[in-house]
Amino acid sequence: MSIKDQTIGFIGLGAMGRGMAANCVKKGFTLVVCDLDPDPVDYLVSLGAAAAATPAEVAAQCSVIVTCLPNGQVVRDVVMGADGVLAHAGAGSLIVDLSTIEPETTDDLHAAALAQGHRAIDAPIGRLAWHAERGESLFMVGGAREDFDAITPLLEAMGTTIHYCGEGGTGTRTKLVNNYLAIILCQLNAEALSLSNRFGLDLETTLEVIHGTTATNGQLKVNWPNKVLAGDTEPGFTIDLAHKDLSLILGAANAARVPLPVAAAAREAFSSARSRGYGGQDFSAMADVMCDLAQIERVRLKE
Repeated sequence: MSIKDQTIGFIGLGAMGRGMAANCVKKGFTLVVCDLDPDPVDYLVSLGAAAAATPAEVAAQCSVIVTCLPNGQVVRDVVMGADGVLAHAGAGSLIVDLSTIEPETTDDLHAAALAQGHRAIDAPIGRLAWHAERGESLFMVGGAREDFDAITPLLEAMGTTIHYCGEGGTGTRTKLVNNYLAIILCQLNAEALSLSNRFGLDLETTLEVIHGTTATNGQLKVNWPNKVLAGDTEPGFTIDLAHKDLSLILGAANAARVPLPVAAAAREAFSSARSRGYGGQDFSAMADVMCDLAQIERVRLKE
């Protein structure tokens, strides 16, 4: 049976999940949705989805269950808990976890699904909340090739770029490598631009120089002009979440015996930002953090 003909469960309608689930409904998928917050549930229902009160209810109604959850412990509770998805799913159900979590939790999810007669895919999300709203997410997918092929139309409803990374767990691990670079670039950019400001340099000229050399990077060239450099620090991806991901990255690296001294330093910079009340702001706001620490004007593009 084509995935378009199946009922899809979607658990977790936060900043990323809400937009992705909405795109699924708009593109003709039949969804049953669940979240602790009633507001995104009501929104999805207004688009044509059905609502369920608990993950168990979702699992009982759906052959494919998508989860987009904040951390590994919530994934364990919702999916692998005594009253969770796996305990109530029909035989041969497919669990698609979009969460960014510890590799060990992803590995346990795959093993638990297999042991109970189900299948699992890890497909963490690349890009930001506004990409999710527009159906432009990127996915890094780990799992059996046949399961990847089966869910590709669903992923295409939510995103524009899909990478098959390999066996179960490779999607999660690829996401950690990607986020390592994306997050530390925010810290490097913040330090560089605060130094530029202290020197009294023109920001536009400085950026032209950077973008013409190998110093340029996607955060500074693509994301920052629309966020902190334009004075917008409303979160697409918060400093709190960046700190969480750096902690995941360091934990996974330590388990694999790979030293990441730059990641450790960046995490402490994000810890400092959180202690000063910036945690709920977009992670590009690290530029404001560094300028405030240096007691200089915040970097902004000219209007």
